[in-house]
Amino acid sequence: MITKLNLEDILFLDIETVPETQHFSELDDTKQTLWEHKSRYQRKDEFTAEEFYDRAGIWAEFGKIVCISVGYFNFQGQRRVFRVTSFYGDEITILKDFKNLLESHFNQTKHLLCAHNGKEFDFPYIARRMIIHNIELPYKLNLFGKKPWEVPHLDTLELWKFGDYKTYTSLKLLTNVLGIPSPKDDIDGSEVCSVYYEDGDIDRIIIYCEKDTIAVAQIFLRLRGDALLSDDEIIQI
Repeated sequence: MITKLNLEDILFLDIETVPETQHFSELDDTKQTLWEHKSRYQRKDEFTAEEFYDRAGIWAEFGKIVCISVGYFNFQGQRRVFRVTSFYGDEITILKDFKNLLESHFNQTKHLLCAHNGKEFDFPYIARRMIIHNIELPYKLNLFGKKPWEVPHLDTLELWKFGDYKTYTSLKLLTNVLGIPSPKDDIDGSEVCSVYYEDGDIDRIIIYCEKDTIAVAQIFLRLRGDALLSDDEIIQI
């Protein structure tokens, strides 16, 4: 049961992704053709491959990570603190810095990673981008040969499903129904691409990503029956 887990052993996280290039025309001919095939089912006849390209960031083969935000609990006597920080900049640097965090501070068997829809998106996306950049996978992301109960990943979406695998509940909806402040009070995922490429405002994306990470931790607390974090318990570093 999640109530028995030590909060200090969990690394909460969220990632933000964008298409690997700003414009479809910047892809070489082979990659354009591959994107046409990859996106055909989702876009159907409503959009051309080029028109649909702003959504390429959701596929690790056609996107890249521009921010990984992480948060972790620390108890100082009776005081509970949730520390949040972000990795951003060049994608290879982001991935290597995140890997270093896992290997230096969250490398024990007891340590777990937690994200919303993390098992379907965040965790495999990070792993795929590492492999693409020839970065050896850290133990916490290397699932080859692991049995299901050996996978060190928690997913607040999966926890909320309670075995009902035919449903999807967004982070925004779940925070709303659980009485948690919405992390989507500025931008949402569909706007990250334009904020990154057109506005060049990485700081805005970092704030958004960190709010999502905090929201994941808040959902986890509610699922445990614990009190939500107050603003003075959250420290951004």
